Amino acid sequence: MALEKTYTPSPKDIQRQWWVVDAEGQTLGRLATAIASILRGKHKAMWTPNLDTGDFVIVINAGKIHVTGERLDQKVYYRHSKYQGGLTEITLRRQLEKWPTRPIESAVKGMLPKNVLGRAQFKKLKVYAGPTHPHESQKPQPFEL
Repeated sequence: MALEKTYTPSPKDIQRQWWVVDAEGQTLGRLATAIASILRGKHKAMWTPNLDTGDFVIVINAGKIHVTGERLDQKVYYRHSKYQGGLTEITLRRQLEKWPTRPIESAVKGMLPKNVLGRAQFKKLKVYAGPTHPHESQKPQPFEL
């Protein structure tokens, strides 16, 4: 009886593609889930959990995302300066006003692995507040959610 071998892709087998996602009117969590899946490469047949098989994702109109309920005022982001009493909190509404790209980046980063692989996958995410981006030369394809 012949022994079947498991196919494991090598880094030279991986073909990367560029996708454009329009975030206007999209729900934050559902959008972040789809983006994280593309960054990890789960939409490909050759997906392997221990390799970075994912594609590049460009998110435009990040400041026009949609959130449900009272989440704009109730969701709070925390950061600490590493000094005593240095805890700062900011609501989602204020975050969207000051840094419209951060809520998407934060949501996607939380859905990626917490190791070297996850950090490499996160670097393939490009988020822009407006409708334009500087990646036209990569010929990105629109990704429909």
